[in-house]
Amino acid sequence: MGHAFEGTEEIEVPASVEDVWQAIATGPGIDSWFMGRNEVANGQVKLAFGEYQPTHEITAWDPPHHFKQESDKEADGRFIAYEFMVEGRDHGSTVLRMVTSGFLPGEDWADEFEAMTLGGALFWRTLVEYLNFFPGRTARPLTVFGPVVSDWDEAWKKIDEAIAEKLPGAVVFHRNDHTLGLRTERGMYRFLRGFFGPMIAAHHVFDGDESEQDWQRWLDITLGEKK
Repeated sequence: MGHAFEGTEEIEVPASVEDVWQAIATGPGIDSWFMGRNEVANGQVKLAFGEYQPTHEITAWDPPHHFKQESDKEADGRFIAYEFMVEGRDHGSTVLRMVTSGFLPGEDWADEFEAMTLGGALFWRTLVEYLNFFPGRTARPLTVFGPVVSDWDEAWKKIDEAIAEKLPGAVVFHRNDHTLGLRTERGMYRFLRGFFGPMIAAHHVFDGDESEQDWQRWLDITLGEKK
């Protein structure tokens, strides 16, 4: 048993075709909205997000209009693919269409699919925010794996209370049961419910010298692991 899936998102953004292509098909561009650090070279996309370090093959490359990357299909049928179509508009904006497809194997695919869907919604909304507010710029990705959480309602409450002091005036651009995304003038700040239990911070900083060590300390203190 398993589950094949396909989902489509489409939006018009006030960014040029070139800026959209930079965001979806280059390492520094993907670094600025997706997760971890990314490299696009030699027909592949390589991601490093903690211990998760997949390599995807580029199966469509037609700059600046069509880009697709997909994982190898594993023995149990598991795979995922991301496809982007880019179309310019006469008034200077761009329509971006993204199709996510794949297959999840096993009897427990539903929990994984829920986590992937909720996380994917955050990544899409981050891309939209990036193209609306930071097009053409390059962010420093900051990735922090915080404490394992036993009570997620309490954890999100602590994050909400502490973030008001940490990022005064931040705009919430996305929230669901597993994720939170905020935007300031200097970056985009995101918190995710890790599939195996930790609170994860996956930020994109355009200005300032804040570090992963700074956010590690903040996250540990906020969630009560260190005093």
